[in-house]
Amino acid sequence: MNNIAILYPVFALALWTSLVQVQIPIARFRSASKREVTAEDFTYGESSSVPKPVSIPNRNYMNLLEMPVLFYVVCLLIYVTDSTSQTIVTIAWVYVALRVLHSIIHLSYNHVIHRLIAFAASNLILIALWVLAALKVFSNAPLVL
Repeated sequence: MNNIAILYPVFALALWTSLVQVQIPIARFRSASKREVTAEDFTYGESSSVPKPVSIPNRNYMNLLEMPVLFYVVCLLIYVTDSTSQTIVTIAWVYVALRVLHSIIHLSYNHVIHRLIAFAASNLILIALWVLAALKVFSNAPLVL
């Protein structure tokens, strides 16, 4: 297995995160043009007067910067220890797909239970990725007493 394959899902999730980030100023400028918000509403983050459609892209972006940090770390760990396998890469892609699904749900119809299912499934996949990475790394590590 080509070791660099573990980096493709990393780049994909980083690209998705960037695309979600672009939604923040779009929603804010659209709302400002309708005079629903002012610059002062964002002085210390988002005030309670910011409409939900404006705050959701920002909240989703924050979601993409929280748990996925552990995804980025484990993928880099897998890469630097040359522990890539087809199973691990597939699981990494499943994680990315679930995070994208979570975002799509959050940014569109925002059904809480659907969003929760995608979020919880992505977290279980992330745990599985860490377990497989640990097994792969430690099975190749020399035993130190």
